[in-house]
Amino acid sequence: MSEQATIVATDLTKVFGARRALDRVGFELPAGAFLSIFGPNGAGKTTLLRILSTLARPTSGNAQVLGFDLKEKPGDLRAHIGLISHKPLLYLDLSAEENLLLAARLYGVADPYERVGELLATVELTARRHDVVRTFSRGMTQRLAIARALVHDPQLVFLDEPYSGLDPRAVQIFDELLHKVRQKSQDGKPRSFCMVSHDMDKGLALATHLLILERGKVVLFARKEDVNPGEFARLYLNSVGMGVA
Repeated sequence: MSEQATIVATDLTKVFGARRALDRVGFELPAGAFLSIFGPNGAGKTTLLRILSTLARPTSGNAQVLGFDLKEKPGDLRAHIGLISHKPLLYLDLSAEENLLLAARLYGVADPYERVGELLATVELTARRHDVVRTFSRGMTQRLAIARALVHDPQLVFLDEPYSGLDPRAVQIFDELLHKVRQKSQDGKPRSFCMVSHDMDKGLALATHLLILERGKVVLFARKEDVNPGEFARLYLNSVGMGVA
């Protein structure tokens, strides 16, 4: 594994019954990169994200993520990654502050109250810090979920359709937050991102690297600067059944 690699995936395969959700997926993502993953429904995008974020195990193949072997040390890796999903992954009967304090303490954040206050202010939820999440709008809930994923200042952030269901203000806050956290993490190491998206424009705008999956196979993996826009559009549209071969 390259010393500068965030992810090195080798022949990752995931089988569900007779269906191959992933078929020998391999790529190497450098540190500090932002990978946008595209493809139609059922292409294997979320399955790949779940495996890389330790929520699922591959049927075969393996990956090194931040230097940790996915099969050997998934628990050690979890301390260094965050996940922002279209599902909030929050306790609905706890308050905003309680959700973030719980996450901060689980991750051993040095000053949890200070960190929680900082994040609540960033996502504009300070005034609702003592309200239970069940009373929040969809946009407010997603903003809190973003804060929870970043509470321990992760070195690698996974994003699974993070813009889904966000109101315009929440989208603006999320964009501003992404811009801010794309800077180096607090320990001085470059922060990396891996995002699944159906929004081609948003994914392209954020990305340094592009990955297209089709039927579990890699159709394209490259640095964005090395990809011809017309060729990318052709491959993308073909993968979602809208192009011409």
